[in-house]
Amino acid sequence: MSSSPVSSSGGEVNSGRGHVKIAPEVSDALLCGRAVVALESTIISHGMPYPQNLETAREVEHVIKENGAVPATVAILDGVPCIGLSAEELDRLANLGIKSQKTARRDIAHVVATRGNGATTVSATMFFASLVGIPVFVTGGIGGVHRHGEHTMDISSDLTELGRTPVTVISAGIKSILDIPRTLEYLETQGVTVAAYKTHEFPAFFTESSGCKVHCRLNTPEECARLIDANMKLGLGSGILIGVPIPAEHAASGALIESAIQRALKEASDNNVTGNSATPFLLARVNELTSGASLAANSFLEY
Repeated sequence: MSSSPVSSSGGEVNSGRGHVKIAPEVSDALLCGRAVVALESTIISHGMPYPQNLETAREVEHVIKENGAVPATVAILDGVPCIGLSAEELDRLANLGIKSQKTARRDIAHVVATRGNGATTVSATMFFASLVGIPVFVTGGIGGVHRHGEHTMDISSDLTELGRTPVTVISAGIKSILDIPRTLEYLETQGVTVAAYKTHEFPAFFTESSGCKVHCRLNTPEECARLIDANMKLGLGSGILIGVPIPAEHAASGALIESAIQRALKEASDNNVTGNSATPFLLARVNELTSGASLAANSFLEY
């Protein structure tokens, strides 16, 4: 599955581009050609309080195992990139919380060099997944072009990573606090295949509809697999983004949260809240308007 050297016993591996530690079960699965799914760790350390974050992380790994794959949660601990965490390492990361640095691609070298602890975002997780030959990564929402991004150039590194790293990202979509149309346009510029599962519209995280059509609709897991296989065999060098809409049983709460988002966006505009202050303001206001429902839904959709 991968041309990167993988130790059959796990442990530290010199990939030719730096040392990483691959968990034994992840290493064995890669060597045997079994399915491995990469998971980010920012949601564990920065997305939820302890012990909810640990319980959620364990549940997600359990679901992946129940469906016949091996989970590989990615993080940096004491300067060592870890692909797959032991129960003890997962507990430690959850306990560290925001003491671990939120780590995108740009931060990897610094966290490793200073022997720090890093919770990986989409871009960093994609990088490490590709490094060891994991082709699929599951996450909640991805970053995007921020509103007024045409003036601020505030664009998530998730998007450029998708354009340069051949990993397929399965996502609940793009949160509507971002500029979804410009995000999809930027992904097109980056050469990223954007698909939606059982729908013609790319999902907006909390709601199944964003109003933005996609050119690629996938109706079955087999169609997803064929797309991923073609991308890998062609050596395009870019990733794939597959949006999976919110389940129908959660659509009502999603619509409520989306309504709160639209109200918060108007308040931000009325109060001239822009730049780096915009996202924290919007997230806090939406959580307040929904009496915490957005945080609970966010936890569900992130995994």
